[in-house]
Amino acid sequence: MIFVVYSFSLLGVSGMLTLYSPAKINLFLQILSRQDDGYHRLATLMQTIKLADTLHVALADQDELTCTDPSIPTDGSNLVLKAARLFREISGLSVGIRVHLEKKIPHQAGLGGGSSNAATTLWALNQLTGQTLSTFQLMQASGKIGSDIPFFFSKGTAFCTGRGEIVQALPPFQNESVTIVKPTEGLETARIYGQLDLNDTCKENSERLLHSFMYPNQIPLLVNDLEKPAFGCLPQLEDLKRQLQRSGFKSVLMSGSGSAFFCLGQSEKELPTDLFSCQTSFVNRSAENWYTL
Repeated sequence: MIFVVYSFSLLGVSGMLTLYSPAKINLFLQILSRQDDGYHRLATLMQTIKLADTLHVALADQDELTCTDPSIPTDGSNLVLKAARLFREISGLSVGIRVHLEKKIPHQAGLGGGSSNAATTLWALNQLTGQTLSTFQLMQASGKIGSDIPFFFSKGTAFCTGRGEIVQALPPFQNESVTIVKPTEGLETARIYGQLDLNDTCKENSERLLHSFMYPNQIPLLVNDLEKPAFGCLPQLEDLKRQLQRSGFKSVLMSGSGSAFFCLGQSEKELPTDLFSCQTSFVNRSAENWYTL
């Protein structure tokens, strides 16, 4: 649901927006090579899900961010405020932003919460200032501050390459029941990439992996090259994956750099109460609107 209150200012259309900011999962994630700039070239199939934060966004004299989760930094290191600075840079508008973030997507989980927040902020600022920029311009520029951010400007299903910023939009998949499970411990992306051995990654053709999801007579090939280094950093993750597989889910895979798993299908057993768990499903958006649940 999107709540909008409009008024008019010298900048164009202004007011307040309340927008959902969805998490994502990586249905597969291949790490292909390391680039000279230190980033890795990858191929991944990403899908937005209904687990979402909520952003309340308004124009203001200066940037201000508050959050329901006290562990989330609200200074200039937060991607929400980086997105506000980027919007000023690319639009030429001198606008500040006031954002209250209701946090539901767990931190350090591989679910793209910060990237989604940044994309949602860019979308909101563009709406509040009269749609100065196209969605394509927002997508292209957003890769400057985060490799996963451009994906959220797709309609929610996309094959992403490069550092993740090259986005090939795909038609929505048939909706799936998804259970997100995460232990208390999180994982920092840089730490996981530091443990990655490129000689020990999936050598399957990326297009074949993609095709396994695109056609109903194919068995989807779920791969995540970051699972093994994540298990090396946090060995209990491997035990948790085995436990989830024994619970009866159709498929279990770590999302992104972890530490969350997504489980497709239904569990035949109750999950441990000391874990974060959330039952959700796929979600997509229309070209004209942001994500609604």
